[in-house]
Amino acid sequence: MYKPKRVFFEKKALEYPLGEKLYELFQDKDIETKILKSNRVTGIPGESSTEKYVEGKKTLVIRVRKNQEFQSCKPSAHYQLPLMSGCSAKCEYCYLNTRFGKKPYTTIYANVSEILDKAEQYIEKRKPEITYFESAATSDPIPFEPYTGSLAKTIEFIGDNDKGRLRLVTKFDDIDGLLKLKHNGHTTIRFSINSDTVINEYEHDTASLEYRIKAARKILDANYKLGFIIGPVITHADWKEQYKDMLQRLANGLDNKKEEKITFEVISHRFTSSAKNRIIEVFPKTTLPMEEDERKYKYGQFGYGKYVYKKTTIEEIKEFFKDNISTIFPKGEIEYII
Repeated sequence: MYKPKRVFFEKKALEYPLGEKLYELFQDKDIETKILKSNRVTGIPGESSTEKYVEGKKTLVIRVRKNQEFQSCKPSAHYQLPLMSGCSAKCEYCYLNTRFGKKPYTTIYANVSEILDKAEQYIEKRKPEITYFESAATSDPIPFEPYTGSLAKTIEFIGDNDKGRLRLVTKFDDIDGLLKLKHNGHTTIRFSINSDTVINEYEHDTASLEYRIKAARKILDANYKLGFIIGPVITHADWKEQYKDMLQRLANGLDNKKEEKITFEVISHRFTSSAKNRIIEVFPKTTLPMEEDERKYKYGQFGYGKYVYKKTTIEEIKEFFKDNISTIFPKGEIEYII
């Protein structure tokens, strides 16, 4: 279970039940707590880039979300549903390494009810169409859920709304608090999975593949819709053998009884120049494959360029996962491979 080293509170957050609850909770746990004097977050230590990064990961900031508008979230959903931003994991390849600054603390929003009220407005505007929300676009809410309960509240809110649907993805297994909720099948929980090499070398402070699979079985047994994001796919030395083993272990863990409910999203590794520079700065001994001359430069949907695998490698990845997912999960659905 994630345990912060320090928790900072925006003063206004204490006016909300969640802010008040967290303030009392972390004081009781003898964790450093401080009320911020302004919107600026100061007091996170660290000399080197690595130290600043690590100390940022140990820091929570409890705020009130003032921007009422939700950002779009294609192709996963219509909108992000922002319960928080940031993540406790230390994945070397993560695109958020360039988004949250040199001290990447996690922000938790105290005004959950106001955020859900806004979600309902979006649902009303799109009726009679169903509106999909993604609650893990810029965060992984699972490690913080035992403290906040925000995700549980959101799942039951969406469960009560005929035209609302929720999606989230996680690399963690602490999901027991979600199993008995009245979700009514409106929430899809996906697990990000990868080969042993990628998890062990690059996904620091996350659950093992074995634990993620066990958690996924619990989610399936609780009648949630279940999916998996396989990514980033990295073509390391024996990548085909390891990814095939990963899929077989997944099938064994799920017992192949309800595979028709399972969806797959496959995402190949890509990086930007700024991300590469940041990764090397924070993880100077990284072995992530980031040689530009071995990649193809491609402009993305947000207007900036990234280095992706060359066409022959992408085709090899697509063929491999199409063949193996269809063989091991004959009723599974591949949403996309990119």
